[in-house]
Amino acid sequence: MNIQAHTIQGTKIAEVISDGLVIKTAEDGLNLLGDSYYQGFDKVILHRKNITPDFFDLKNGMAGEVLQKFSTYRVKLAIVGDFSDMASKSLHDFIRESNRAGHTTFAETLDEALKIA
Repeated sequence: MNIQAHTIQGTKIAEVISDGLVIKTAEDGLNLLGDSYYQGFDKVILHRKNITPDFFDLKNGMAGEVLQKFSTYRVKLAIVGDFSDMASKSLHDFIRESNRAGHTTFAETLDEALKIA
């Protein structure tokens, strides 16, 4: 795993770059948050391909646990990817509500995620 640092309008953004899964468990998400927070990043960008599919199954609570911690520490999170193939209505509602609230953003492209700093 590598971190590509971006700075936009004074906001320090960590883009996580990896060939494999970065988030396999809620603890992985919390560790990433801690590392990012310690390094002074205001926002973290993850790619969908680096997150276990279990994260997107809202019934297990993994997404809620990870996103709540990011919110508590005031580190914004953007998840980049195409979510149109996911059939869960509750997930699409969750994505829409997250995007509306603005602390966690689901974006189709990296450029879109970077613009929401």
